[in-house]
Amino acid sequence: MKFKKFLRILLNIFFWMFVAGIATLAALILIYGNDLPDYKKLATYAPPVATRLYASDGSLLQEYAEERRVFIDYADMPPMLVNAFIAAEDQNFWTHPGIDIQGITRALANNALRAMGRDTTLSGASTITQQVAKNFFLTSERTISRKIKEAILALRLERSFSKQHILTLYMNQIFLGARAYGVGSAALMYFNKPVSELSLAECAFLASLPKAPNNRTRAVERRNYVLRRMLEEGFITQAQADAAAAEELNINSGFTAQMEEDFQYFAEDVRRQLLGTIGRETLYNQGLYIKTTIVPELQRAAAAALNKELDAYNTGRDEKLQGAIIAMNPHTGRIVAMTGGRSFRESSFNRATQAYRQIGSTIKPFVYLAALERGYTPQTMILDAPIVGWRENDTLWKPENHDKKFLGDVPLRLSLETSRNVPTVRLVEQIGVKNAIDAAQRFGVYPPDMPNINLSMALGSGETTLEKLVLGYSAFINGGRAIKPKLVDYIEDRYGRLIDGTQTAIVEWSDDLLPPESADDAEPLSDPQSLYQMVSILQGAVERGTGKQARVPGYTIAGKTGTSNDVKDVWFIGFSKNLIAGVYLGFDTPKPLGKGAGSHMAARVFADFMRVALANEKNQPFAVPDGMTFMRVNRRSGAAASADPDGTIIQEVFKPGQSPNPAPSTKSVGSSAVVGGVF
Repeated sequence: MKFKKFLRILLNIFFWMFVAGIATLAALILIYGNDLPDYKKLATYAPPVATRLYASDGSLLQEYAEERRVFIDYADMPPMLVNAFIAAEDQNFWTHPGIDIQGITRALANNALRAMGRDTTLSGASTITQQVAKNFFLTSERTISRKIKEAILALRLERSFSKQHILTLYMNQIFLGARAYGVGSAALMYFNKPVSELSLAECAFLASLPKAPNNRTRAVERRNYVLRRMLEEGFITQAQADAAAAEELNINSGFTAQMEEDFQYFAEDVRRQLLGTIGRETLYNQGLYIKTTIVPELQRAAAAALNKELDAYNTGRDEKLQGAIIAMNPHTGRIVAMTGGRSFRESSFNRATQAYRQIGSTIKPFVYLAALERGYTPQTMILDAPIVGWRENDTLWKPENHDKKFLGDVPLRLSLETSRNVPTVRLVEQIGVKNAIDAAQRFGVYPPDMPNINLSMALGSGETTLEKLVLGYSAFINGGRAIKPKLVDYIEDRYGRLIDGTQTAIVEWSDDLLPPESADDAEPLSDPQSLYQMVSILQGAVERGTGKQARVPGYTIAGKTGTSNDVKDVWFIGFSKNLIAGVYLGFDTPKPLGKGAGSHMAARVFADFMRVALANEKNQPFAVPDGMTFMRVNRRSGAAASADPDGTIIQEVFKPGQSPNPAPSTKSVGSSAVVGGVF
């Protein structure tokens, strides 16, 4: 009888304890459960994902991310990796309702004792589901109220989502050190491989990281603990555990996209451009796939050619010569190579796009084009004789040629091919300074609103960038079209949808999946016949003029050298039919390069690059517009070869109505003209 009475009392105690527990739970839910975050949005989880920059051949160049993250779907996670995390973090994951009752009881008891002054640690016993609740919605403060909220959210998550979805959330969100969030990013950061290639030992190591993600000193010990837990849970055999424990743990010191030094100037220009168009949030967190225009073999060739010349000059010098090279398709503006200096690690300043320098004689093709547009022929004679006492405003001019000689009357072609200064001064005076400058402005070399237009600007004292020069020269061979530099071919969002690089909107494509037709119907910058005459002259500059160092045997090349005052900046801009490249060399703080230096250095860089770039290409001559006539003439006099056969005979190109010069006995055009008041 006494036993039955005792049993009845005990059952009553358990009953009222159960009622009290239910009441307590209801009270806790009432108190803490009403203002919890909306967990249902996790049904369409889209975490911040690193954006990746790719070369034209699909090779990875760089990652942009504030948190390094690679999203991995549950179906793509190796079972061994999943089991490693369950063994290490929550062995009852597949069966519990979101919380571990025994663990919570133990944690509450320990925390109560600690509150009473006992020497115990504040403990948790969070399940994987609770960790998901905390990582997505709560802070990391170690309080009872936060633990209660965490438990309530965990219960709700388990009622709403499958276990597989909860694991997907957890394994893509958990911080695993080294700026890596999620197992996909951690596999790359620590082992430079995707999760599908991880070994058992590597899976165990990643599963050991949530407890102390930034502590590497006990990496092997913690990995082996996870292996023992996997063995205890029956996930692996003793032989597997022993083999994995014996495996050497080769952890990267912090993997990033292993972009070569050669590509960094280009990648940084892409980053700056996209920050200004699609914004930081989209660039760094939306997992974009950015396909760029860069061609790896051409990029490496450009960097090698530039550094070869810089290293040869810089040997034994304290201050290092800098330089840049940029190459693009002149018809589309697609940049295939760009190097902005000796080393991006030493200086991120991009001398191809950011350095404004005096361009010297590279301005001359635009000045001479202005003359061709006004009816001059490549053989129009210009006087190459001393000019003394020429005053422009307060400046007294005494222009000289680089060889300190004067040749008398010279054809326009010969003057430009050999880059003579004095005939150029006379030509500018004849066509007008504003007309000479206008050509450079039309082609984008100089800005359209440039103040203080004067003779020196027409002779190259103005400043511009290497990129602007290359774009300007591109119009010589693309039909006179102004083009913009293009660094990116296309951008896809994380779901493979194309987006516009100038905004975040989805691009509308035509039914045949081709891009929309270009709306560019702008008038050409110059007429095709004048442009071809200029190309022909620049071809001569390479074949027999100042650009000889730029020759590439077996290929049709045109281009122009340039040197600023006192040889502070040297240039070469050259092109084949479908590839244009520009080279700049100079000190960051302008000063003379010294004896023996000159534009031939830049021309050598160009030639070294083009030999690689054109090695597998068939030579193509420049396209000739309709209506042009070719005639053999004397290079020195401009007369027909039949009338003046002595000396160098060349092939000249004339527009309709143009013809060679009269025989040498006849006075040449402009030979006695008064120019600027000086004979």
